[in-house]
Amino acid sequence: MTGEPSLTYVYAVAALTPRLDGPLAHLRGVGDAPVTLLSPGTTPSGPAFVVSRVPADQWAEDALRLRFEDLSWLEDTARAHHHVIQVLMEHTSVLPLRLATLYQDSDRALEALLAEQDAFAAQLATLLHQAEYGVKVYVVPEVGSSGSPDEGHGEPASPAAAPPSASPSPSPSPSPGKAYLHARRAQRHAREERYLQAGQAADRIAARAARFATQSVRHPPQTGPLTRRENGENVLNDSYLVPDDQADGFRAALQQVGRDLPGVRIEVTGPWAPYSFATPSDRSAETDFPGTRP
Repeated sequence: MTGEPSLTYVYAVAALTPRLDGPLAHLRGVGDAPVTLLSPGTTPSGPAFVVSRVPADQWAEDALRLRFEDLSWLEDTARAHHHVIQVLMEHTSVLPLRLATLYQDSDRALEALLAEQDAFAAQLATLLHQAEYGVKVYVVPEVGSSGSPDEGHGEPASPAAAPPSASPSPSPSPSPGKAYLHARRAQRHAREERYLQAGQAADRIAARAARFATQSVRHPPQTGPLTRRENGENVLNDSYLVPDDQADGFRAALQQVGRDLPGVRIEVTGPWAPYSFATPSDRSAETDFPGTRP
């Protein structure tokens, strides 16, 4: 990129350690750009920015507004950003920054790093030997259901479609209208039962996770393209910060939560870099292009 105008793209704040030398030597980030460290050099193990140089004509604010509308480009960029952070996490403590955190040049990025150096160092120390785990609760859709999330279930089968009984019924069958109402009432009851079970699961998760996690964050439930329809409706979307030596116990405890709740499904993911717990780094990232971060 020699001679071309460029911007400084920052992936994360990382605690300096010689263990990063090997991975960074071959690590590529967004747009296949090489990944390097930017450090003030004040302390050998202090916080550093993990950065790449990216073309200014492709990453300036006006260009990004258009590129964020390209879902294929956005997905590729997010994957590359996340890959860099996950590699770092295997070797040191990391504070992830938001996608497309940009500065005009290395000097501006270094100014931002120095301004928050103490806060970064304290947060990195807090996150040492801990990782983020996601916990989601889904209301399980009824088998064969094709209804909307608001309805919860599709239309009940027509009584006329039921196979004939092998033996004559001792009493007359209900009218099609009454049968329909009975079926809808049963569906409504089943849906309410599933939501009741989801609430029970949420209470159990909070109680059991508290034995292992040091922090938690509640996110809005995922909707639309962020969640697959066959999973059901996402009604709980939490993140927990868990010490590495408590991770196995955390997973085992939460796997037991839904054993007697057939109306819900519980999903535990991780370990991830602590995206939900990197508050100081979010404050530092408001320097040059606050409108470009999703």
